[in-house]
Amino acid sequence: MSSVLTDLFPHPIVQAPMAGGVSVPQLAAAVSDAGGLGFLAAGYKTADGMYQEIKQLRGLTSRPFGVNLFLPQPETADRAAVDVYAHQLAGEASWYETELGDPESGRDDGYDAKLAVLLDNPVPVVSFHFGVPAREVIDSLHRVGTLTFVTATTAEEARAVERAGADVVIAQGVEAGGHQGTHRDVPETDGSGVGLLSLVAQVRESVGIPIVAAGGIMRGGQIAAVLAAGASAAQLGTAFVTAHESGAHALHKQALTNPLFVRTELTRAFTGRPARALVNRFLREHGPYAPAAYPEVHHLTAPLRKAAAKAGDAQGLALWAGQGHRMARELPAGQLVEVLVAELAAARTALSAGGAR
Repeated sequence: MSSVLTDLFPHPIVQAPMAGGVSVPQLAAAVSDAGGLGFLAAGYKTADGMYQEIKQLRGLTSRPFGVNLFLPQPETADRAAVDVYAHQLAGEASWYETELGDPESGRDDGYDAKLAVLLDNPVPVVSFHFGVPAREVIDSLHRVGTLTFVTATTAEEARAVERAGADVVIAQGVEAGGHQGTHRDVPETDGSGVGLLSLVAQVRESVGIPIVAAGGIMRGGQIAAVLAAGASAAQLGTAFVTAHESGAHALHKQALTNPLFVRTELTRAFTGRPARALVNRFLREHGPYAPAAYPEVHHLTAPLRKAAAKAGDAQGLALWAGQGHRMARELPAGQLVEVLVAELAAARTALSAGGAR
């Protein structure tokens, strides 16, 4: 690993920040204590909610950890298209006996307030999704001793990350579960993302900063592969959804390995931005009609997803999952890190033995 990262965590394993209640302090603490880098997800939380989770995490571990922020999104949504989608979802609201959410509930995710908290109470790492923060933001975090990670889904985006002064680029392949961290939401490019190994190689030839590879990684052998391709570490999300400490809903955990859910798909059905989820009824019925409107669609469907969870109906949930979801293992997070480290060592040994022949 790059020395920038080895000072933070000895094993090249980063737990992805998964918004929506998955990345709770207990999960992040367990990963960090095991020698990886645990992460909290500030997305969809208030600034105070984020701060309280940071305080809780600090009470659970003395090891370094990170906090992830969503970048505010430009106002590009077609309000008429959102209204049409709301009309299409009326039957869902009736079925779950709830109201649709207000699509105008806010679009900046409390970004400035959260950034202020992180500058007043610095954490070891802050990462960013859905764009590149302003250079002055990165500089201000550096001044308080915080390292900055920024997601990129193309080599061009990775170069923008480096130009902004970030310390690390997270190269996110199209295999990744949850939201694609594209810097611009361009519907014409839906489904055209780059696979992780190709992306890491392209980014390695494009930037000089360390790379964390993300997307569908579930085994130590895959970590070895991305390290060989030029990454300094691997970020795993879906692999930790089923961890004992994960805050994911029980239905979500069960669905990852349930034969009923056979594949994943990139969809705008739940949030209005491309995100990979297990294909269920809601995705099949509404995905083809969902507009490019984030966070408007997220706000619109939030009560539906909450009601589906309360009703125990996995067919109405956003079951975020990477392409390797069937390889999920139900283990304590610290034990999962240990298993991944052992698998990585075995893969490296096998590669060395092969090269020696």
